[in-house]
Amino acid sequence: MSVGALSRRSGISVSAIHFYEREGLIRSTRNAANHRRYSRASLRILAIIKAGQQAGIPLAEIRTALKPALSGQPLGREDWARISEGWRDDLDHRIHMLQRVRDRLSGCIRCGCLSHELCEMFNPDDRAAAQGPGAPGLGV
Repeated sequence: MSVGALSRRSGISVSAIHFYEREGLIRSTRNAANHRRYSRASLRILAIIKAGQQAGIPLAEIRTALKPALSGQPLGREDWARISEGWRDDLDHRIHMLQRVRDRLSGCIRCGCLSHELCEMFNPDDRAAAQGPGAPGLGV
C-alpha cells in the first residue's frame, strides 16, 4: 500500500511513517515508479510502535522488539504477547517510581529547598540529605 493509505489506515502521519522508516522501525519497497510501498504487516508494526510510545518505551527498545518483523517475519498475537511481556518489568518500575514521586511531592513542596543537588527525593545519595530536608544549616 502507499504511504498515504498506510497513514489513513494507521492514523499515523506520513511524516511520522517516514521518520520510523529512517529509524529502521519499518520498511518499504519501491515500485516501478520509485514510490514507496508498504506491506499490510506494516499496520501491525505501526500499532506496536504506537502502543510502545504511549507506554513511554524508548524507540531503541521498540526497534529491538521489532527485530524479527524487520527481517520479514510476520508478527502475530504471540509475538505481541512476547513483546508486551518484555516491556512489563520496565513499566512496573516506572509506575513505582512515579508513585514515589507522587507520594512525596507534597513533602517536597513543603520543604521548599528547590535544589536538585540537595533534595532527598531527587538526589537520595547526597551527603546533605542526612541533615534533613531544605538547605543545610537553616533549620527548616
